[in-house]
Amino acid sequence: MHDFVYTPLGWFHFITALISMLSGTFILFKPKGTQLHKRFGYLYVLSMVLVCGSSLGVYNITGDFGVFHTLAIAGLLALVLGISPLFLKNINSKHRIFHLWFMYYSVLGLYAAFVSELSLRIPEKPSYAVVGVTSITVFVFGSIFIFWKEKTWKNYFKE
Repeated sequence: MHDFVYTPLGWFHFITALISMLSGTFILFKPKGTQLHKRFGYLYVLSMVLVCGSSLGVYNITGDFGVFHTLAIAGLLALVLGISPLFLKNINSKHRIFHLWFMYYSVLGLYAAFVSELSLRIPEKPSYAVVGVTSITVFVFGSIFIFWKEKTWKNYFKE
């Protein structure tokens, strides 16, 4: 575990990422719309804001602003797009499905970041090709899951 995390900001990033992964995974497999879902959802949103925000200050992989920082901004955007339909009072219920789509893609992005981070920690020379393949694999299987569950999710937002 030597040199696993380099700075206090790195530890903060790691801990908030862990909280995000645990709360996001919990939400994936539990019934939607319950009080428990909402509580874990807010925990997920808060921890994701913190993990994406803290990632913007971590530069130990490339030394400057790079693709991971850009993806953190994309993660924040997915999060905002995912939570927004719940706060828009006049939104048609059939459009509330966007909450689920963007939140699930937010979680997929988190999983992709996790496998990317693990791939970069492979001893010897880490390969960005491996990072790309592992991240794409997460998104392919995650997207299959999302398309498979979409009909079930639509039932949560019936008028």
